[in-house]
This record gives sequence, C-alpha cells and structure tokens, in this order.
Amino acid sequence: MTAPGTVRLLLADDHPVVRAGLRAVLDTEPGLTVVGEAATAERAVELAAAGGVDVVLMDLQFGAGMHGSEATAAITRVPGGPRVLVLTTYDTDADILAAVEAGASGYLLKDAPPEELAAAVRTAAAGQSALAPAVAYRLMDRMRTPAEALTKRELEVLQLVGEGLSNQQISKVLFLSQATVKSHLVHVFAKLGVDSRTAAVAVARERRLIRR
Repeated sequence: MTAPGTVRLLLADDHPVVRAGLRAVLDTEPGLTVVGEAATAERAVELAAAGGVDVVLMDLQFGAGMHGSEATAAITRVPGGPRVLVLTTYDTDADILAAVEAGASGYLLKDAPPEELAAAVRTAAAGQSALAPAVAYRLMDRMRTPAEALTKRELEVLQLVGEGLSNQQISKVLFLSQATVKSHLVHVFAKLGVDSRTAAVAVARERRLIRR
C-alpha cells in the first residue's frame, strides 16, 4: 500500500542494470517509491495508461521499436496522465527538442548525482520543469541566436543524413517530399556555414546538435 502523498514512479529503460540502480537510489528517498518497470517504450505507455503512476523516468533509446520521445508524447497527451522526466545519456539539441516538444516535464542526464535526480523527480511531480544545467544552457543558447539555430525538423533531417540515409530514404522516414528534404538541407548548410552533407554532419556532431 502506497502512503498518501508518495510520488509513484515508473522506470522505463531497456537496461536491467540501469533500472536496478535507479530503483536502489529512488526507493531510499522519502516520499518516493518505484511501482513499476518497463523494458520497452511501448510497455511504458501501457503501464502509464493503466494508472497508479505519477512520474515516468523515460530513457530515449530502446533499440528496436518506439523511441522514448514518441512514448513521452503518447503518455503526456492523455489528460491527467503522469509526468514524464527524460533520463538519458544524450544531450544533443535534436534529442532535447524532441523530448520537450513531446511534453516532457524535465530532461536529466544519467550522470546526475542521486540528490539531483530525486529533486528533479519531485519537481516534475509538482508540475514544474526540471532541466539539467547543461540542457538548460543549450536551450538558452538557442533562444539567444534563434536565426542561427536549427529547427527540430532540420535537426531530424540532419540526424538521418548522419546515419547515412539518402534524401529519398529521409523523405520516406519523415513523410516529406524530396524537394522539402532538399530545402531543409539548404537551410542547414547556410546556418552551419558549410557546402556539403559531410561537412554539415561533422559540424553538427562537433557542436552536439545531433548524435555521433
């Protein structure tokens, strides 16, 4: 029986060792209790919809299947559903923007100290935003130079370029016309000051705009 006022947590991560570590840390915190675990994003959505959860700690990468940002969007679009706190190793603009736009209440990196993690969980449970300092800085930096910042769609296109996809393949993945993909890349090249796909990917990775 969960005590009144206790924040009930669902751990969504495909690594059992990570879930065990999180459970060990969070179950010792007063007012926090882990009530479930999910090894896939799809399972996280199911458990969140079943009720009895206040905050979902969501990883972003689950291998095959649904991405963490997709699961976050599915969970947060339900009125009265749990808050989602992203807990990941990725601090790229592409990942941060996708999670924030999906409705995440917070974004924390896995190297965060236990006290910072517990505080972020409580902040998310209270309906407030909980961002790792490095993440907050990257978002502020984007706001300072909006004309130079890549949009979420431009980052998506560039991430797929970095994964080796052609314009035709990207158009199918993102449900865009090839002309639109080319247009996004033209804007990307201009903003990054480059003239090729290879150079764009190299600069974006160096600036941690997309994953390596």
